[in-house]
Amino acid sequence: MAPSSRPFWTLPAKRLANAATIALLLGMAPLLSGPAAASPARPTPCSSDPTARLTTVPSPDAVLGFPLGAGQERVVTNDEVRTYLGAVDRASNRVVTGVMTTSVLGQPLPYAVVSNERHVRPAALREIADDIRDLRDPRRTSARTAARTAKDSPAIVWVTANVHGGEKSGADAALKTLYELAAGLSCAVAQRNDNLVTIIVPTQNPDGRDATRRQNEFGFDLNRDWFARTQQETDGKLELLRRYPPQVFIDAHEMGGRQYFFPPNADPIHHEIAGEAVDWINRIGEANKAGFGFNGACDETVTTECYFNYDTYDMFFMGYGDTVPTTGFGAAGMTYEKGSASAVADRVQQQFHTQWSTLGWAAANKREVLDGYFDIWTDALAQGRAGTLEPNEVVQPTNEVQFPVPDLTIRSYFLLPDRQLADVRQLVERLRRMDVEVYELQKATRVPTARVFGGRSATNVTVPKGAYWIPMDQPQKHWIQAVMGEDPYVPFPYFYDVSSWSNPLLMGINTIYTGDTVRPRAELVRKVSGGRTGAAWPSGSYTYPLDSAAAAEFTFTLLGRGVPLVRDLTTSRVAIPAATVSRTVDELAKGLGVTLTPGGRPSGTRLDLPDVGLFQGTGISTTSGSHGEARYVLGKRWGLDLTPVTTADINDNTEAFTGRTVLLVPDGSSATGGLTAAGQANLRDWIGRGHTYLGLRNEGTRVARTAGLTSTTEKTKPADYLVIGSHLRVDVDRDSPVALGRPAEDFEFNNSDPILTPSTTGTNVLTYPTGDTFWANGFTVGAETLKGTAAVVDEPTGAGRAVLFAFNPLFRAYNENGLHLVANALLYPATAASDARRPAGVDAARASAAAAPVTPDLGGGWRPITIQVAAADLPRTRAIVERFTTDAQASEKNGSAYVVIPNPQGLQVDEHPFARDLVRALNAAKVPLRSVVG
Repeated sequence: MAPSSRPFWTLPAKRLANAATIALLLGMAPLLSGPAAASPARPTPCSSDPTARLTTVPSPDAVLGFPLGAGQERVVTNDEVRTYLGAVDRASNRVVTGVMTTSVLGQPLPYAVVSNERHVRPAALREIADDIRDLRDPRRTSARTAARTAKDSPAIVWVTANVHGGEKSGADAALKTLYELAAGLSCAVAQRNDNLVTIIVPTQNPDGRDATRRQNEFGFDLNRDWFARTQQETDGKLELLRRYPPQVFIDAHEMGGRQYFFPPNADPIHHEIAGEAVDWINRIGEANKAGFGFNGACDETVTTECYFNYDTYDMFFMGYGDTVPTTGFGAAGMTYEKGSASAVADRVQQQFHTQWSTLGWAAANKREVLDGYFDIWTDALAQGRAGTLEPNEVVQPTNEVQFPVPDLTIRSYFLLPDRQLADVRQLVERLRRMDVEVYELQKATRVPTARVFGGRSATNVTVPKGAYWIPMDQPQKHWIQAVMGEDPYVPFPYFYDVSSWSNPLLMGINTIYTGDTVRPRAELVRKVSGGRTGAAWPSGSYTYPLDSAAAAEFTFTLLGRGVPLVRDLTTSRVAIPAATVSRTVDELAKGLGVTLTPGGRPSGTRLDLPDVGLFQGTGISTTSGSHGEARYVLGKRWGLDLTPVTTADINDNTEAFTGRTVLLVPDGSSATGGLTAAGQANLRDWIGRGHTYLGLRNEGTRVARTAGLTSTTEKTKPADYLVIGSHLRVDVDRDSPVALGRPAEDFEFNNSDPILTPSTTGTNVLTYPTGDTFWANGFTVGAETLKGTAAVVDEPTGAGRAVLFAFNPLFRAYNENGLHLVANALLYPATAASDARRPAGVDAARASAAAAPVTPDLGGGWRPITIQVAAADLPRTRAIVERFTTDAQASEKNGSAYVVIPNPQGLQVDEHPFARDLVRALNAAKVPLRSVVG
């Protein structure tokens, strides 16, 4: 649709800017593809002089003491971000500001809303947001009303930056964008403000910005937290997104080098991303090319201060700042990446150019975008009603779809209430907070044909009363499938992150889906269920099943408040004395979805609050990975006091170590944790006195092995082995207290984790099946290697034990079934006497395991970089790889060659010093890549 021909009025310039800004704005003017879209309101008067500005709005130089972009010599601080936002807000009637949330350390995350003065009035802004939200539901919005909104209403564009704290230039550029929109009098500015409401969030991670650290204070990568929204910075942002749903969303980052990336994206793109959004993204890319300036496109001779597309940055995982705005909100969500090796001025100026170009395209095409926005939700409704999934597609011209979406019809999901009910309800709330409609069955219903999560099918399934029904016949069909789907159906084997994030599998809850047309008797869920179901006698109790991560959080919170609890070690039900269940406790249970059932006198084994030591010795990063995840889950959510324990504390047997009842050793890079022989003996003696060692993934299991605490060893991975953040079925040995409350079959998340042989000296709590019940989703190659191996072992020593996880159960705090297992390990019942099977010494099986060669740690806390090519292409692949590193390992199997590049720091591709450039070099040399895993 061509933009309308609404004229601009002109005014003489109020003042002139410096030469650099004059050149910039003159360069921006041709980006507008036509006059502004139509509006019933009188157009904003504007100047033909692109440098004309209001003198009443302070420039960055006036407030900060230096310019932004050209001439800038340092980045802006958090205090300066807030100061400048406030100064512009006070001076401009085009701007209103607010705080969307606070950070872990209590810093505000401010935002600015900027448009013309008519749009930012409170009543008008509410009406605009309401109209946009109405476009998202064609059931209540007619096509005529939608067309009128597209004609009369501005679109909403978000400009966000600095989700990774050390990537700072996007925030500075966002402030420059704010100034131009707030002060500019040119027709280019007027077009943007008349046709757009722009939400500017300069920094999404102020704590990380202060520390020049990618992660937030808990060590979380906030650009992987979007669907789970575990971190308060993410959660507050998503609530503001629901308030002002975007049609275009910029997420400004930095990367290594001196180049710039903006879309078109690399493959894969998730199949449920709407075609309209992909089209907008690609067309915005053309506008960015026109407005980029500097050295233009990168090529063999132009390698710095230039841009590239179709490389590295995909749109697959539903945890990114582009995929979630695109899939969950229907926006053109885009990641922009500027090379951090460039000078500050160049970094900020290039970020500004792409922000300004994007706003120009959105303003010039706003009516078409809003028409298409309504179409996205209309199509989603029709697809959901028919049970149709979107097909897989690729965007890179040289790629082809390798794995199509299967011919499936999905009209409904059902979350069954037979177990892990509190986590079921937490998933319901997660969905509802993304505007998904969920219903609770008031009467049992029959489903003629169903698929059961885990690759099984069933017929004539009776779904009981109390189950939760998620029909696909609703506007959020794309989002439902993207986060609920049993498999994401990757079209092309390139992996920047994980290959599965199915929420029912992460939570280990019983879920079915069907293509049948069903209309059960059900009521829309309007709030979370839980709390007391009736009144208990004063001498009685209330009980609940401790079978979920949410119930574990409830348990630790009560223990922290001094509430006495007992647990039935057969049923896993916990009893609370009725007299202690106050309104506050009842409200806590409701909020977590925990049902409290009246019962008799409390009976069972007493639960004690664990005194946890968190290891931060040799090999452990305290700013990322499972150390931070432990601080968040155990410390913040569960309220446990975590005492730092160092290598020296264990070697010297200090009270910081010996005074704890649990020692948690996170994942890390050391096989010994730096423990001496004396330290290892101290550790065994401490466990033998009735304490619990809890070891996670690489370092957690290897420290235990070298200390003689386990008979497990690591199995060598085959050359073609790829398990890339996938879910697998596991068998559960419920004889161990670690498995209390879990089903006989469960699911666990595996991200190229160490492969453990079964223990011969303890209980293999979780094992991968050996027979035809073995099942994996996501993208795996050679996963059968896991058959019969152990995922969790419970190794007794004296009166204590070592509980070892081959995987990271705390991964991103969204692996709820893993969190529950950790809670069980922390609450392991005390043993009155030593286990006769395992005295405190080291027996032969464990001594043999301790003496086994240590498997090289190729992936650190993440995974190595693996590139698969045809075996015939290995020589030239090796020659290119050797330009970047001499540490690569190569092997061949079944006609393919696998080049594995060690990644001991556990860096992801966008952090890695050369992984992105290596892949681009291979593509430039026309080496066909069969798969890339980073």
